[in-house]
Amino acid sequence: MIDLGLSKLALIGAVALVVIGPEKLPRVARTIGTLLGKAQRYVSDVKAEVNRTMELEELKKMKSSVEDAAREVEGSIQAETEDFEKSWADVTAGLDSSSLSSTDSPVYPAYQHPRKNWRMKRGATPTWYKARQGIRTKALSGAARVARFRPPRAH
Repeated sequence: MIDLGLSKLALIGAVALVVIGPEKLPRVARTIGTLLGKAQRYVSDVKAEVNRTMELEELKKMKSSVEDAAREVEGSIQAETEDFEKSWADVTAGLDSSSLSSTDSPVYPAYQHPRKNWRMKRGATPTWYKARQGIRTKALSGAARVARFRPPRAH
C-alpha cells in the first residue's frame, strides 16, 4: 500500500493550496471526501457480497453432507427393517392360527357408543356463547329475584 506519513500529507496539501487556490480548496476537499466515502462503501459492499457467497457455498456443502448422511441412515434403517421382517417371517412360519388356544390371547368386548343424552348434547348452546350474549344460564326463584333487585336500605 501507499505509505503516507504526516510530512507527505502536508506536502500534498501545500501543493494543492498553490495549484487550486484558497477559494476552491474547501470545495475540492469536500468533493474528494465524498468520493472517497463512496469508494469505501462500494469496497465494503463488495466484501460483504463475497463473504455472503462464500457462506452460501459453505451452507450448500453442509446441506449436501447432511443429505448424504440422512440417505445413509435411511438405507441402513431399511436394511435392518428387511432383516427383521425376514427373521420375523422365519420365526412365525411354524405357527398357524389353529395351534393357538383361546386362552393365549385375551378377548375384549366389542365397543359400544354411549348414547346417553346425545340429543341434548348436540343441541346445547355453549356456555361461552351464552355469557357473551348475556343469556341467563341459571333460573332464579321468585324470592331470589326480589332479593337481587331490592333497593338498598337506608339506615
